[in-house]
Amino acid sequence: MSIPHTGKRHREFFRLQLDAAGADWSPVPSATGLIEEQLLNDDLDVQRRSGSRTRLARWQPGTVIDRPVVHDFHEEVLVLQGALVVGCDAEGHGGEAFAAPTFACRPPGAVHGPFASPQGCVLLEFQYFA
Repeated sequence: MSIPHTGKRHREFFRLQLDAAGADWSPVPSATGLIEEQLLNDDLDVQRRSGSRTRLARWQPGTVIDRPVVHDFHEEVLVLQGALVVGCDAEGHGGEAFAAPTFACRPPGAVHGPFASPQGCVLLEFQYFA
């Protein structure tokens, strides 16, 4: 069942596996190292510029996204566990570390990154078109 005006389906409370390995985590092929995701609610359609996505992103220690990122949707990110380094170089050195609990809110077109997580982290991400 979808919620009117948002397209999001109704999902009542369910347990999340932040640290456990298992079928709920899927690889995200966008980084040096490993980022896995648990999609909590997803109908984001980048081509049609519609919908939204709520996900957990788990970064393994040493993961680096070596260049800035920009996209056409809004994004809100909460660091739940560990720390995310923002503004590092392509090898993951330098930048500023943001440890849990910290939050970022990015409008469409905001350039952000590069990123690294030397010890690993878990992020809660909300991505959506207005």
